[in-house]
Amino acid sequence: MEYRLKKTVVLVGMMGAGKTAIGTFVARTLGVPFLDSDAEIERAANMSIPEIFARDGEAFFRKKESQVIARLLEEERGILSTGGGAYLDPKNRAEISAHGVALWLKADLDLLWMRVRHKDTRPLLRTGDPYGTLARLYAERTPIYAQAELCVEARAEYSIEEMSVKVINTLLGHSEVLVREAA
Repeated sequence: MEYRLKKTVVLVGMMGAGKTAIGTFVARTLGVPFLDSDAEIERAANMSIPEIFARDGEAFFRKKESQVIARLLEEERGILSTGGGAYLDPKNRAEISAHGVALWLKADLDLLWMRVRHKDTRPLLRTGDPYGTLARLYAERTPIYAQAELCVEARAEYSIEEMSVKVINTLLGHSEVLVREAA
Protein backbone atom coordinates (compact mmCIF):
# COMPACT_ATOMS: atom_id res chain seq x y z
CA MET A 1 0.00 0.00 0.00
CA GLU A 2 1.05 3.56 -0.68
CA TYR A 3 -0.22 6.81 0.73
CA ARG A 4 -1.42 9.94 -1.03
CA LEU A 5 -1.33 13.13 1.00
CA LYS A 6 -3.90 15.59 -0.32
CA LYS A 7 -3.10 18.50 2.00
CA THR A 8 -0.10 19.67 3.95
CA VAL A 9 -0.44 18.56 7.55
CA VAL A 10 0.71 21.30 9.90
CA LEU A 11 1.77 20.02 13.31
CA VAL A 12 0.95 22.48 16.08
CA GLY A 13 1.39 22.37 19.82
CA MET A 14 3.61 23.32 22.69
CA MET A 15 7.40 23.13 22.70
CA GLY A 16 8.27 19.57 23.61
CA ALA A 17 5.11 18.05 22.12
CA GLY A 18 7.20 16.16 19.55
CA LYS A 19 6.36 18.08 16.38
CA THR A 20 9.81 17.67 14.83
CA ALA A 21 10.47 14.07 15.86
CA ILE A 22 7.01 12.81 15.00
CA GLY A 23 6.74 14.94 11.88
CA THR A 24 10.00 13.52 10.55
CA PHE A 25 8.86 9.94 11.14
CA VAL A 26 5.37 10.52 9.66
CA ALA A 27 6.80 12.22 6.57
CA ARG A 28 9.25 9.37 5.99
CA THR A 29 6.48 6.76 6.42
CA LEU A 30 4.18 8.59 3.99
CA GLY A 31 6.98 9.29 1.50
CA VAL A 32 6.44 13.06 1.59
CA PRO A 33 8.75 15.95 2.47
CA PHE A 34 9.27 16.97 6.08
CA LEU A 35 9.17 20.73 6.40
CA ASP A 36 10.20 22.65 9.53
CA SER A 37 9.38 26.35 9.79
CA ASP A 38 11.95 26.96 12.55
CA ALA A 39 14.71 25.27 10.54
CA GLU A 40 13.79 27.36 7.48
CA ILE A 41 13.92 30.56 9.54
CA GLU A 42 17.32 29.61 10.98
CA ARG A 43 18.66 28.77 7.53
CA ALA A 44 17.42 32.05 6.03
CA ALA A 45 18.78 34.14 8.93
CA ASN A 46 21.96 32.09 9.29
CA MET A 47 21.44 32.09 13.06
CA SER A 48 19.59 30.08 15.69
CA ILE A 49 16.10 30.89 16.98
CA PRO A 50 17.53 31.99 20.38
CA GLU A 51 19.98 34.28 18.55
CA ILE A 52 17.14 35.77 16.47
CA PHE A 53 15.08 36.37 19.63
CA ALA A 54 18.09 38.00 21.35
CA ARG A 55 19.07 40.19 18.40
CA ASP A 56 15.73 41.10 16.81
CA GLY A 57 13.06 40.25 19.41
CA GLU A 58 10.02 38.02 19.36
CA ALA A 59 7.89 40.36 17.18
CA PHE A 60 10.46 40.23 14.37
CA PHE A 61 10.71 36.45 14.69
CA ARG A 62 6.91 36.02 14.54
CA LYS A 63 6.72 38.15 11.38
CA LYS A 64 9.38 36.02 9.66
CA GLU A 65 7.69 32.86 10.94
CA SER A 66 4.39 33.87 9.29
CA GLN A 67 6.15 34.57 5.99
CA VAL A 68 7.93 31.21 6.06
CA ILE A 69 4.77 29.25 6.93
CA ALA A 70 2.83 30.90 4.10
CA ARG A 71 5.64 30.11 1.64
CA LEU A 72 5.97 26.49 2.76
CA LEU A 73 2.21 25.95 2.51
CA GLU A 74 2.24 27.20 -1.07
CA GLU A 75 5.42 25.50 -2.30
CA GLU A 76 5.16 21.86 -1.33
CA ARG A 77 2.73 19.35 0.15
CA GLY A 78 4.17 17.52 3.14
CA ILE A 79 4.32 17.40 6.92
CA LEU A 80 5.09 20.84 8.35
CA SER A 81 6.37 21.26 11.88
CA THR A 82 5.84 24.74 13.32
CA GLY A 83 7.17 26.50 16.38
CA GLY A 84 5.01 26.44 19.50
CA GLY A 85 3.83 30.03 19.04
CA ALA A 86 3.06 29.91 15.32
CA TYR A 87 -0.56 28.76 15.63
CA LEU A 88 -1.38 31.56 18.07
CA ASP A 89 -1.46 34.13 15.26
CA PRO A 90 -4.94 34.29 13.68
CA LYS A 91 -3.32 35.05 10.31
CA ASN A 92 -1.29 31.83 10.52
CA ARG A 93 -4.37 29.82 11.55
CA ALA A 94 -6.29 31.18 8.55
CA GLU A 95 -3.37 30.42 6.20
CA ILE A 96 -3.07 26.88 7.57
CA SER A 97 -6.81 26.28 7.27
CA ALA A 98 -6.88 27.62 3.70
CA HIS A 99 -3.90 25.58 2.44
CA GLY A 100 -3.57 22.61 4.77
CA VAL A 101 -4.89 21.02 7.93
CA ALA A 102 -3.75 21.65 11.51
CA LEU A 103 -3.05 18.65 13.71
CA TRP A 104 -2.50 19.38 17.40
CA LEU A 105 -0.02 17.15 19.19
CA LYS A 106 -1.61 17.45 22.61
CA ALA A 107 0.73 16.75 25.51
CA ASP A 108 0.04 17.47 29.17
CA LEU A 109 2.14 19.91 31.17
CA ASP A 110 4.09 17.23 33.06
CA LEU A 111 5.17 15.51 29.83
CA LEU A 112 6.17 18.82 28.26
CA TRP A 113 8.22 19.79 31.31
CA MET A 114 9.93 16.38 31.34
CA ARG A 115 10.98 16.95 27.71
CA VAL A 116 12.12 20.59 27.86
CA ARG A 117 13.45 21.16 31.37
CA HIS A 118 17.07 20.34 30.52
CA LYS A 119 17.21 22.18 27.19
CA ASP A 120 18.61 25.68 26.88
CA THR A 121 17.38 26.12 23.30
CA ARG A 122 13.95 27.44 24.34
CA PRO A 123 14.17 31.26 24.44
CA LEU A 124 10.76 31.67 26.07
CA LEU A 125 11.87 29.52 29.01
CA ARG A 126 14.96 31.59 29.78
CA THR A 127 13.31 33.04 32.88
CA GLY A 128 13.84 32.81 36.63
CA ASP A 129 10.98 30.29 36.81
CA PRO A 130 10.97 28.20 33.62
CA TYR A 131 8.34 25.75 34.93
CA GLY A 132 6.03 28.62 35.88
CA THR A 133 6.58 30.17 32.45
CA LEU A 134 5.80 26.87 30.73
CA ALA A 135 2.65 26.45 32.86
CA ARG A 136 1.49 29.97 31.96
CA LEU A 137 2.15 29.41 28.24
CA TYR A 138 0.34 26.07 28.43
CA ALA A 139 -2.73 27.67 30.02
CA GLU A 140 -2.76 30.52 27.48
CA ARG A 141 -2.15 28.41 24.40
CA THR A 142 -4.24 25.28 25.00
CA PRO A 143 -7.57 26.92 24.04
CA ILE A 144 -6.02 28.14 20.79
CA TYR A 145 -4.43 24.78 19.93
CA ALA A 146 -7.86 23.22 20.55
CA GLN A 147 -9.05 25.05 17.41
CA ALA A 148 -6.95 22.70 15.25
CA GLU A 149 -9.05 20.48 12.98
CA LEU A 150 -7.34 17.31 14.22
CA CYS A 151 -5.81 16.23 17.52
CA VAL A 152 -3.63 13.34 18.67
CA GLU A 153 -2.85 12.98 22.36
CA ALA A 154 0.75 12.30 23.34
CA ARG A 155 1.65 10.11 26.30
CA ALA A 156 5.01 9.58 27.96
CA GLU A 157 4.86 5.83 27.30
CA TYR A 158 4.40 6.23 23.53
CA SER A 159 7.49 5.86 21.38
CA ILE A 160 7.99 8.15 18.40
CA GLU A 161 6.88 5.28 16.16
CA GLU A 162 3.71 4.60 18.20
CA MET A 163 2.83 8.28 18.22
CA SER A 164 3.46 8.50 14.47
CA VAL A 165 1.12 5.55 13.82
CA LYS A 166 -1.56 7.36 15.83
CA VAL A 167 -1.04 10.48 13.71
CA ILE A 168 -1.22 8.51 10.45
CA ASN A 169 -4.37 6.66 11.59
CA THR A 170 -5.96 9.98 12.50
CA LEU A 171 -5.09 11.37 9.06
CA LEU A 172 -6.48 8.25 7.35
CA GLY A 173 -9.77 8.94 9.11
CA HIS A 174 -10.02 12.09 6.97
CA SER A 175 -10.01 11.15 3.29
CA GLU A 176 -9.74 14.80 2.29
CA VAL A 177 -6.27 14.75 3.91
CA LEU A 178 -4.77 11.27 3.43
CA VAL A 179 -5.75 8.10 1.57
CA ARG A 180 -4.20 4.69 1.07
CA GLU A 181 -3.78 3.48 -2.47
CA ALA A 182 -2.79 0.15 -3.94
CA ALA A 183 0.82 0.17 -5.09
